Amino acid sequence: MIRRSLLFLSDSPGAKKLLTGTPLTRSMSRRFVPGERVEDVIRATEEANRKGLTVTANYLGEAVRNREQARAAANTYLDLLDRIAEGALDANISLKFTQMGQDIDEGFLRENLGRVLERAREHGTFIRFDMEGSDYTQRTLDAFEELWTEGWRDIGVVLQAYLKRTAGDVRRMIDLGVRVRICKGAYAEPANVAFQEMHRVRENFIEMIRWLLAEGVYPGVATHDEAVIRATLEHARAEGIDPARFEFQMLYGVRRDLQEQLLAEGWNVRVYIPFGEKWYPYLMRRLAERPDNLLFMVGSVVRESSPFGGGRRQGNGSGS
Repeated sequence: MIRRSLLFLSDSPGAKKLLTGTPLTRSMSRRFVPGERVEDVIRATEEANRKGLTVTANYLGEAVRNREQARAAANTYLDLLDRIAEGALDANISLKFTQMGQDIDEGFLRENLGRVLERAREHGTFIRFDMEGSDYTQRTLDAFEELWTEGWRDIGVVLQAYLKRTAGDVRRMIDLGVRVRICKGAYAEPANVAFQEMHRVRENFIEMIRWLLAEGVYPGVATHDEAVIRATLEHARAEGIDPARFEFQMLYGVRRDLQEQLLAEGWNVRVYIPFGEKWYPYLMRRLAERPDNLLFMVGSVVRESSPFGGGRRQGNGSGS
């Protein structure tokens, strides 16, 4: 009930207007989002790299239906790509097709996205295409495969373990040789589309991870769930899978204790750092993944000033 309420609030204009006007909510958002400008994410990326973390930087936004907004999003990514290259930062980027204009016109999408793809190729920067709600799953994969068929290779996709179709999608991406980020999923989906029980989602997640570790190309295991992390490590060790063959991925400001622990044990860890004005729906979805994050975040904001700070370790966090 709480999860669905938070997901409802993420799409509610009235709730957004009310909550984004409060200092507490904006303070809480800095736990997950370092700021609204490219400079903010670059600063956070530099700090993460100093800690030994690699980074995926994401300019928040989706479902764009205005050409100027889509062009502005692409321009932001061009600036971001240039800044990553100039700073020789260990970072890549992720974006959504709808942010680039997929809901406007296919021709416009190709032109707008093409600018970002070309700049990323110039700099040798990898691009991950984020997944959205299930209404867009097939459209996202179709658009991705079209790029793949055209010869774009330094690109990857995200698949969501709570969707019942994901086993087939994982197999398809393995066959193509695509880099996959596998995560649980953060959108409210009906029972005919997605597993509703967390134990079913977790079981499917772990099964997909095993497939990807065995046959995939440098998969990203995107989770903060200790049971899933433990299962991944046990499988990797049992099968003799080298740590260099995959990476764990975690959200900015979430489970820093696990990030540090995994790094200390010799595993690769990438942190997903979002930025931009669209921080409100992102924040609500992070809370919805595990509602007790709300209390956790309030306490963390009071105790800590840096999302990577070496202060008190946190024993709680997101269940994603």
